[in-house]
Amino acid sequence: MKAVALTRYLPISDPESLMDVELPRPVATGRDLLVKIHAIAVNPVDTKVRKPKDKLETTPKVLGWDAAGEVVEAGPDCTLFKCGDKVFYAGDITRSGCNAEYQLVDERIVGHMPQSLSFEQAAALPLTAITAWEALFDRLGISLDITQNRNKSLLIIGGAGGVGSIAIQLANKLTGLTVVTTASRPETVTWVQKLGAQHVINHQHDLVTQMREIGIPQPDYILCCNDTDGYFVVMAELIKPQGRICSIVETAQPVDLNLLKNKSATFVWELMYTRSMYQTEDMIEQHHILDRIARLVDEEVLASTLNETLSPINAANLRRAHAHLEAGSTIGKIVLSGWA
Repeated sequence: MKAVALTRYLPISDPESLMDVELPRPVATGRDLLVKIHAIAVNPVDTKVRKPKDKLETTPKVLGWDAAGEVVEAGPDCTLFKCGDKVFYAGDITRSGCNAEYQLVDERIVGHMPQSLSFEQAAALPLTAITAWEALFDRLGISLDITQNRNKSLLIIGGAGGVGSIAIQLANKLTGLTVVTTASRPETVTWVQKLGAQHVINHQHDLVTQMREIGIPQPDYILCCNDTDGYFVVMAELIKPQGRICSIVETAQPVDLNLLKNKSATFVWELMYTRSMYQTEDMIEQHHILDRIARLVDEEVLASTLNETLSPINAANLRRAHAHLEAGSTIGKIVLSGWA
């Protein structure tokens, strides 16, 4: 089968950072599905895994953690899917990725694809949708009962990226919270407003002053989708007493949790790979999340965050997508589709 892989960890400008290769087609066993990949999306995690490091791979390593395709084999222990089902998923970072014509994936982290979407539109959703859902409802503990959220607010730092774009929609449509998000360029401001943000503030300026000016000096919840190091002090200052902060971005240095003590505030991480990485007892929850996301899309409550499509799926286009992500100005998601 065709695939895009690496054997060395190199700058994306190097043609050997991602290469076209031929690999054996895998076989489904246990609870694995074998999925024929029609479209993939690129995420910051792809660039982080690929970034230069002093390491060699003895066999080609396939990246990629967002896919939409069709089930062509189901392992003997599978009960959730059958051959011919259209599916979407973010996969498992400990296993071979989706930048290949065929991929094995545990059915417990796979969802039925939204019927109203193309493969390209569906591939833009899984990783960011799972991350946003878990961050809002599992980590921050936001209620889905709108009556419980009256007069409460959520600040999303970095709203125009993939996770922020889904979190805005989920919070706006399902929780009744007042949603504030940050954006700094005219095109990103327009994007987040279209998705449902009631207030937009500029992360390049003083957030405390801007939150005070819009009449929300202390948000109940903060979701950090960008630069935890850079925003931790201001998040600690902003968060409401007994409020909750969640971040999806690792730190380069220790953060001072003492800043949260007087407020009895909570800081929590979200990593959507935790369930599959540790084979947690509730791993199947990601299947349920994706199926619920699909229903919300088909009911026109949520929209795909696809913003750019490249074709075909090959090393040259994947290097182009990685370079775009590393430039730090992406809005929504970049998707690749089809095999030449």
